[in-house]
Amino acid sequence: MSQADRPTIADVAKRAGVSKGLVSFALNDRPGVSPDTRERILAVASEMGWTPSIRARSLSVGRAFACGLVIGRSPDVIAADPFFPSLIAGLEDVFSVSGQVLVMAVATPGRQEAETYRGLALDRRVDGVILTDLRADDPRVELVHSLGLVAVTLGFPDAPSPFSSVSVDDGAGIRLAVEHLVALGHREIAHVAGPETMLHGTRRRAAFDDATARAGLRGRVVVTDFSAAEGARATQELLDAATAPTAIVYSNDPMAVAGLGVAQRRGLSVPRDLSITGFDDTEIGRHVHPALTTVTTDARGWGAFAARTLLGAIDGEPPRHLSLPDPTLTIRSSTSTPPAAAVATHEGE
Repeated sequence: MSQADRPTIADVAKRAGVSKGLVSFALNDRPGVSPDTRERILAVASEMGWTPSIRARSLSVGRAFACGLVIGRSPDVIAADPFFPSLIAGLEDVFSVSGQVLVMAVATPGRQEAETYRGLALDRRVDGVILTDLRADDPRVELVHSLGLVAVTLGFPDAPSPFSSVSVDDGAGIRLAVEHLVALGHREIAHVAGPETMLHGTRRRAAFDDATARAGLRGRVVVTDFSAAEGARATQELLDAATAPTAIVYSNDPMAVAGLGVAQRRGLSVPRDLSITGFDDTEIGRHVHPALTTVTTDARGWGAFAARTLLGAIDGEPPRHLSLPDPTLTIRSSTSTPPAAAVATHEGE
């Protein structure tokens, strides 16, 4: 339907035989309209295919009815990581039924990213933003606040923040993965970690270090940028070591799947020779062979919670900090007991 063909409040009023003011009151669920009249107006509006004009609403209440999401990662990483489509689906689950538009941009962290936020704030193109991939002492928090935007952070910042947050304990999932491998008998466990600049990357690594220390082990860590290519490189590095690990805990599923491929091309059998765990329980991990043992999170639900929290903040609700349920570990066929030779080596030490 073109803009010219779109029915207006005046059209609905004429068809219903009432004033435009009464139609406006009924459509906005305001008092002063009898139940029968309200029902008749709503039925006429539905029959005519009337929908609210975002532009008109914006002008009348001084809001953009749009929310921003700026992702500061390489487009290649975003395209390959199923986490982001799931997160965006969760945001849209809420925004699509509340008359909001999601404005998304990909920007290089730093100056380009800052300019992107400034552009969104210009002339109130968005009412608020979702801040993802929090960093140490993240400068975006102060930047967004100074621009007069409302925001919600995915994760709890490590510095003071005026914004609401929606968090999940990433470390809980990594600890579960390590505990599972230790219970199977593994003593040589490595971690393919995310960037040290990202809080969830460092928190997952800290959880790995803590879990291996508690088990009396000294785990090895290789840092990556979360990409599958870097996951493959890290796996090669670990398998080339004088003492190769018998199990690798990856910080996301794409890297774990890449590591699985590296191991199999080397003639290793997973999980007989090498156990592998992932993170996020993406669909591809369920269909590779062997199916991936992985930390299960709810990225879509996280997005929906963040969207609702942001809308509440835009409406003037005070900042709040929500903690979602801890991740769980879904055990499939990519993990088992370590090779007998590795067990014998440790028993002989």
